[in-house]
Amino acid sequence: MSKLKDYWQTLMINAIDPLKPVYAYQFPYWKWPIVRQCFPDSKVIFVEKVTAVAEGAYIVLWGMKPLPDGLPAMVSVLRIEDGFIRSVGLGADLIKPLSWVMDEQGIYYDATRPSDLETLCLNTQFDDRLLERAAALRLKIVASNLTKYNVGVKQWQRPKHVSNVILVPGQVESDASLAYGAPVERTNMGLLRAVRSANPETYIVYKPHPDVLARLRIAGQDEDSASRWCDEVITDVGMGDLLTQVDEVHVLTSLTGFEALLRQKSVTCYGQPFYSGWGLTHDLTTNTRRSRCLTLNQLVAVALIKYPLYLSREGKHLITPEQALDEMLSWQRTVKVGTPWWREMCRFFIRRIAGVK
Repeated sequence: MSKLKDYWQTLMINAIDPLKPVYAYQFPYWKWPIVRQCFPDSKVIFVEKVTAVAEGAYIVLWGMKPLPDGLPAMVSVLRIEDGFIRSVGLGADLIKPLSWVMDEQGIYYDATRPSDLETLCLNTQFDDRLLERAAALRLKIVASNLTKYNVGVKQWQRPKHVSNVILVPGQVESDASLAYGAPVERTNMGLLRAVRSANPETYIVYKPHPDVLARLRIAGQDEDSASRWCDEVITDVGMGDLLTQVDEVHVLTSLTGFEALLRQKSVTCYGQPFYSGWGLTHDLTTNTRRSRCLTLNQLVAVALIKYPLYLSREGKHLITPEQALDEMLSWQRTVKVGTPWWREMCRFFIRRIAGVK
């Protein structure tokens, strides 16, 4: 129980006044139980119009959703997004998450302004106990080959004749992480061309985003020409397995860069993801707010212990990161290899109802 008690002490929800109502603004119905789970001691009210929000309350928005006009006085804004160890399956498939993050200042992928994650990186005083916990958590993630979505069933074999392999992960080009975290280049093919230009003799592999492969999100500009700029395009391969076989990862803002850092791989950032700027990555653009050097375990302590909320699949309560990893591994054991027919049917209706963006 001590670990659970320590975890609650790191969570921002301790600063949430349970007497103030929480208004969740324009959330789809399937997310309602998850939002409630994030506020175990508060009354959560789901609203479609800002006029329903009471003065002095909290308003919860998803991601970078614009702040609505006409907010009452003294309303506190909280933004929620997917966490970094999320699920066995895609968020675009509407699969329930094991983690979300909550942010009072901004959101972790918006490099144009501070976020709670960035502030924690700058100001946290790391004691030995926290760092030991972070190290153990990182080692368990790596040993278990866990990543954000934990999808992909095929095996990939590193070519025997190459001495260095660079992985370039694709992103969904309409995502806010590129609009707010990539100040120069924002396209997958622009990144891939730049990597090839800087590394003309290196073996480069490109992996499209799993949402694009599932046809739940639109492919990037000229993404079908990826083979012109890389040696191999990899599709249905698990990211955890793939990362063990490459030497470097070059990203715009992809979370794959963080997952590569967990495995102590070399990471080059063309954008400004949350894990860049702390002395752990090769950064081609500079974020002047990030003025502190962190160790890998210090970054892990913030990004995987202090910042996220972990949501039990077995109840309506919050859990520790360690418990979340155990639930993730148990979840993995129940999932059959391949995409079942009913999942393809669900994707068909998601495309029809929600559209592909």
